[in-house]
Amino acid sequence: MEKVMNNTAIWTEKYRPETFKEVKGQDEIVNRVSSFVEKKNMPHLMFAGPAGIGKTTLALVIAKQLFGESWRQNFLELNASDERGIDIIRHKVKDFARTRAIGDVPFKIIYLDECDALTKEAQQALRRTMENFTRTTRFILSCNYSSKIIDPIQSRCAVFRFKLLPKKDVFEIIEKIAAEENLKISDKAKEALYVISDGDCRRVENILQSCASISDNITEEVVFSLASVAKPKEVKEFLEMALENKFIEARKKMLDVMLNYGLSGLDVVKQIQKEIWKLEIDGRKKMDLVDKCGEIEFRMTEGSDEYIQLEALLSQVGLAGLKR
Repeated sequence: MEKVMNNTAIWTEKYRPETFKEVKGQDEIVNRVSSFVEKKNMPHLMFAGPAGIGKTTLALVIAKQLFGESWRQNFLELNASDERGIDIIRHKVKDFARTRAIGDVPFKIIYLDECDALTKEAQQALRRTMENFTRTTRFILSCNYSSKIIDPIQSRCAVFRFKLLPKKDVFEIIEKIAAEENLKISDKAKEALYVISDGDCRRVENILQSCASISDNITEEVVFSLASVAKPKEVKEFLEMALENKFIEARKKMLDVMLNYGLSGLDVVKQIQKEIWKLEIDGRKKMDLVDKCGEIEFRMTEGSDEYIQLEALLSQVGLAGLKR
């Protein structure tokens, strides 16, 4: 098997599950959905949750298990963030929905990815389409935020809320890919992949493929450098310097970390926020610092100079140390 694939076939597609048993981290949802498939009858479905945790994968598995070899003819996948207006519902969706399914399954499936990006007018048109073509079509709607979907659509769907993948399942995926691609991955590298991805399987696979293009032996250093994420211990190190009233050294260390890993100011704030909870200060000071992180992030998104804002945040850490 070729170890590093070309740009037209990334590992996210190569290792996409084909059966319900292969879908990781969503056991309860898989059990309920697979029972619909066994009975060849299901309601409209809504998959809600963060990116990279298996929503699209599960929709494809449903189609493949229902339709077999003819799944491509009976399954329409659209990304609503590409075409957000009412025309996508009036034309593409309606034209596909009004024809009967091929084979012995009584309905087709339309999968609308990122449907929380649809305009309100498009969602109203979708509601009517879901009503009118229930006999021939089932809809699977995927979104990051179900609150952005109008209530009439939510009430027509069985809503499933996906969760981030636990460490055990992420490690299983990493080990499977390592075995298939003849890679050697250290335990620290696995931990680093999990910390960086935070349960996002797509991010794990993309970072892993980037690492594999450099070396067969994947270490913690390779993972952090390619993911453009600083090692948590380095972030904690300059925060502890600030707590010990070594502000100049802490500032220099923070800037070195930013330059070495190519981080933006927002990236640094997010990593600082995670490491604050590990500092040896009382709970109230931790809450004050997290509050400051939110304020600094807001200032950056409004256009403030990120270096000045990061120094301001680091100074607050130093002040927290003086009050100990």
